[in-house]
Amino acid sequence: MAHIVSVAEIGALVGDPARANMLEALLDRRALTAKELAGRAGVAPQTASGHLAKLISAGVIVMERHGRHHYHRLASSEVARMLETMAQVASTQNIATAGRTLRTGPRDSALRVARNCYDHMAGSLAVAIADAMTGRGQIEFDHDGGSVTDAGAAFLQGFGVDLAAATHSKRVFCRPCLDWSERRPHIAGVVGSALLQRSLDLKWLSRVDGSRALAITRAGQGGFHKAFGIDPIH
Repeated sequence: MAHIVSVAEIGALVGDPARANMLEALLDRRALTAKELAGRAGVAPQTASGHLAKLISAGVIVMERHGRHHYHRLASSEVARMLETMAQVASTQNIATAGRTLRTGPRDSALRVARNCYDHMAGSLAVAIADAMTGRGQIEFDHDGGSVTDAGAAFLQGFGVDLAAATHSKRVFCRPCLDWSERRPHIAGVVGSALLQRSLDLKWLSRVDGSRALAITRAGQGGFHKAFGIDPIH
C-alpha cells in the first residue's frame, strides 16, 4: 500500500530552511540539478541529495533523467500554489507582529515588479495586466474562479494566444491568484501561463539567471503599454 503523506509531514519537509530554499528556486518552473539546488540552499551536494530524496518520496518534486544528468522540478502547479500561499501567510503574520509598516512580498525590487509564479506572471506587472483586462471586460473574477469573456477571447487571439489549444488543457482555464507582494489578484491557470509564454516569445520579458525575476525589455515597455494600456515599469 502506498504511503499517504500527511499535512504534518509536508509541513516538516517544507519547514526545513535548506529544503525551503530549494523549493523556492524551483518556483520559476525550470528544472535544476542537485548541484545547482545545493548552491541555492547553501549546503553540500551530499546533504542536498538527502533533502531531495525526501521531497521526491513525498511527491513534492519529481526527478527526470536526461543522459547522465538528473533534473528536479516541482511535481505540480498545486505544489507551487501551496508554496506561494505559505509565503503569503508568513508575510501576513509578520505584519501582524511588526506592524503595518512592514513591506509585504519579496525584498528584491526586481521580483516585486515581475517574476514567475510557477508557470504564470506575478508582481506589479501581472496585477496591472489583470486590472486592465478586468477593466476592459475581457476577464471576470469571482470567488469561484475566473472566466474569459467573448471580448477577452478576441483580444487573446489577436495577442497570439492559441485559445483552441488552451481550451483542451486539463488544467484550470482561468483563475485569480492572490499576488504575494501586491495583495491583489493576477491571472493564473492556462490563460496566465499563455500570457507569460507569449510575452517571452515576443521578447517583452526575459528570464534572469539564478532568480525568479523577469526583466522587462525595451520592447516590452512599449509592447505592454500598447497591448494593455499600462506602464510596466511602475
